[in-house]
Amino acid sequence: MSTISKDPSATESPGSTVESDVDTGRLDGASRARIFTVLAVIVLFTEVAPMQYTIVAAALQKIAPTFPSVGANINWAIIVFGLIGAAASPLIGKMSDVWGKKRMFLVCGVLFMIGCVLCAVTDSWAIFLIGRGLQATAIATAVIAYGLIRDLMPRKYVPLGLGVTATGLGFSAIGGPLLGGYLVDNYSWRAIFWVLAGFTLLMLPLVWMVVPESKLRVKERIDVLGALLLSAGAGLTLIYLDKGQDWGWSKPLTLAWLFGGIALLVLFVVVELNVARPIMDMKLLFHPRVTLVLGGALFASFLIGVQSYALGYMTQSPDSDTVVAGVQQATLAQIQQQTGQPMPAAAVQVALDPGYSYGNGFTLLEFAIRIALLQAVLAMICGAAAGVLARKIGARIPLVFALALFAGAGVCYAVLPHTWVVFLWVSAAFGIGFGFYYASMPILMVEAVPQEQQGISLGMLGVMQSMGVAVGLAIVTAYLNASPITAQVSVAGQPPQGSVIPQVFADHGYEMGFWFAAAAALVALIIAVVMRHGRTPATGGTAY
Repeated sequence: MSTISKDPSATESPGSTVESDVDTGRLDGASRARIFTVLAVIVLFTEVAPMQYTIVAAALQKIAPTFPSVGANINWAIIVFGLIGAAASPLIGKMSDVWGKKRMFLVCGVLFMIGCVLCAVTDSWAIFLIGRGLQATAIATAVIAYGLIRDLMPRKYVPLGLGVTATGLGFSAIGGPLLGGYLVDNYSWRAIFWVLAGFTLLMLPLVWMVVPESKLRVKERIDVLGALLLSAGAGLTLIYLDKGQDWGWSKPLTLAWLFGGIALLVLFVVVELNVARPIMDMKLLFHPRVTLVLGGALFASFLIGVQSYALGYMTQSPDSDTVVAGVQQATLAQIQQQTGQPMPAAAVQVALDPGYSYGNGFTLLEFAIRIALLQAVLAMICGAAAGVLARKIGARIPLVFALALFAGAGVCYAVLPHTWVVFLWVSAAFGIGFGFYYASMPILMVEAVPQEQQGISLGMLGVMQSMGVAVGLAIVTAYLNASPITAQVSVAGQPPQGSVIPQVFADHGYEMGFWFAAAAALVALIIAVVMRHGRTPATGGTAY
């Protein structure tokens, strides 16, 4: 049986190598069929999180009309998912260490299912966000899955298992875009959440019957205060980033949100350094191996958030000629209703200020087939490939390659024409990077920490990735709110009157979001280049 770290110093010094004989329930004597069946069920269950993200992010343009008053803040359907997921991941990761990984796996599934039902039945924006918050616990299923794989898989299969878990078996990659597109185009966006709830309901008994429970337990109390401080501090900071443009970045009441968030995050660190059983081991968090991985995850995830939202929204928006024609027809209809007399179309002149270059009027299914599907399939394939490569050459080189593609994709999105063909090929390159990135990160984290800290350390990774997505979306939302498009309407030669076009934004807003995300990806790339960790073949955690 493989040995793991049990020396107390291992939790304080990730670089130490000590051995023990703790039994985690590893399937060393099991058949390959048994091993890969367990892996397949774990991965299928975790695919609900990326599947919903793929579908919901792409469907926001279709969901927005149900909540017409929220404007660009429709992005909070994704931001709140990342925010709550960031707060919940370390807490649930710690719970999985204490109470059992399989048990928390199932709890997350039940909470996700309840959230789906809430979103499917409500017309209230507030209740919809509550439902999204409950669904965010699905983010933690990946955190738990990484721990289950490290505990249960034979060591030689751990890097491959982590890579496959990170990018899936194809259900979310291939089925997600096509299923989401079909449901929205033929039924409504609510059908997405009913189907996700049904999928989870089918998977819960399968997980219960097939996946064994890890025997590893850590006897600690749960630090609820730490989780509350982390989530509150992150939430206030994100609200400032999202609403600063509307409220005035430098106004005292606006800055109060930022300063309050920073103060709570500082207090979180102080509390964690002084409590007996912190939700995050600060000594572990600030070790170079862990800090660099988490920093890279934070900055790299900005582009993941921006890209997933922007491409779906831009291609599903109508083109400028369609918008102009729609405004003209609405104006003519209004004049006829007021005067009782029709007016020639030529008497109504409409100009957009500023104009915009994107917009294909795709249905969600068209977007899935033309753009999202290729990206998702490449990500799935490259995730498994990165797991194999990590076992041979280490996870750092695949990560460097991924982040170089991220930075290049961000620049291309910003400077190239906003056509769906450009989006197709740039997103394909991004998909390759996405697969390598999502496989490399958990492997690097598993290799960096002792087994007793795996749940919380992978929870930290979930925090940074979720926060990165949320921050990226908050920033692009601020840019879009600052880049409205106004229809200047002139009737029978009269001076034009302006009105803001809802749900359509100027190119500048998207371009600034892409530039911001590309710069963040470049920072992540620099971190990966200087990183000393991950330069030797991955061991599946045998160093601990």
